[in-house]
Amino acid sequence: MKRLISEAVLFRSRGAKDSGKVSFIELFFDLMFVFAVTQLSHSFLENFTMEGAVRLVLITMAVWWAWIFTAWVINWLNPETRPVRLMLVVLMLIGLIMSSSIPEAFGQSGLYFALAYTLFQVGRTTYTIWILRKGSVELRISFTRILGWLLLSGAFWIAGGIAHDSWRLALWVVALLVEYVAPSLGFWLPRLGRTQTQVWDVEGSHMAERCGLFIIIALGESILVTGATFAKLEWDPTTLAAFAVSFVGTVAMWWIYFEMTAKMGHHFISHSSDPGRVARSAYTYTHLLLVAGIIVTAVADELLLAHPVGHTDAKTAAVILAGPGLYLLGNMLFMRIVANVVPKPYIAGLAALAILIPFATELSPLLLSAIVTVLLVIVSVRGAAFTERLCRLVPSS
Repeated sequence: MKRLISEAVLFRSRGAKDSGKVSFIELFFDLMFVFAVTQLSHSFLENFTMEGAVRLVLITMAVWWAWIFTAWVINWLNPETRPVRLMLVVLMLIGLIMSSSIPEAFGQSGLYFALAYTLFQVGRTTYTIWILRKGSVELRISFTRILGWLLLSGAFWIAGGIAHDSWRLALWVVALLVEYVAPSLGFWLPRLGRTQTQVWDVEGSHMAERCGLFIIIALGESILVTGATFAKLEWDPTTLAAFAVSFVGTVAMWWIYFEMTAKMGHHFISHSSDPGRVARSAYTYTHLLLVAGIIVTAVADELLLAHPVGHTDAKTAAVILAGPGLYLLGNMLFMRIVANVVPKPYIAGLAALAILIPFATELSPLLLSAIVTVLLVIVSVRGAAFTERLCRLVPSS
């Protein structure tokens, strides 16, 4: 009897009042990804080229995939139990090795990154299958399918870690394609078939809160970059203005997500008849654009604080516009998937950013950033009102 009770406790309850609550061990686990996001932005600044941008995209996709797959696992498992806590602590150790190797992932630490990433993904999935041996048969088979795809991609990750230069990039691109295509195919495998989204009976409130917390992690990196860079500079009116612009821009991005996107996401996934589909399409995929946008914006803020006046080169202008652009695009796609609407404030914001492109290099970094920040503030204000109306008018199922 005790064994049956302990096995039941291993799984997160469904429908209970606190079933969507995020535990302290999950927050502790997220600290490792704070370090990873910091490594991503700093690595891009050190290699501020088109090649560096491609590498940033690739590694960001990998880091996000490691985190979101773990969020899915903990949506089913109870993090308050010892076996699940042990898994998260071990994953933190592996993740720290993975994150530490990010700056030299395309250099001497490539194999370490590939091995750590593969062990993180494959090890977590294998352990989950073991825990599910007394749980849902359908869910266990689903994770078996996932393991098959991760073993395939892992072979490309490790081969890329051994290879050099363009071969490493090519093999890692293939690895990511395998991993990113897999969910849309239901992780289909010969004989095992594919997993229907109804099998992914996620706790919607938990998934929404977990993804919101990762956005906080990314925004926290932006705050850290702004504060650390500002502290090293001479405080004159220009520097203070650049600091204010960076801070207000970060606040506007927070407002856009948590007063619009997060509110709508929580509203709809909690009442959806197929929460697995919403979680896969809206949270798993589109939030990558949000995270990427915040990381690029953090890079833009550091460049702004370092050189607020003078000529804006094309690369600096590109990150000042691209960060908010990716962020607004991700929010817009999320709303389209979740609520089947395309908010006009997002469209207007993206259009305004596009209009700025031909004139961006004619403006100083401070003026260009200030205009972008004003646009984000306008989107946040108009968007919050739009969301309030939508929550009242659109059916919740």
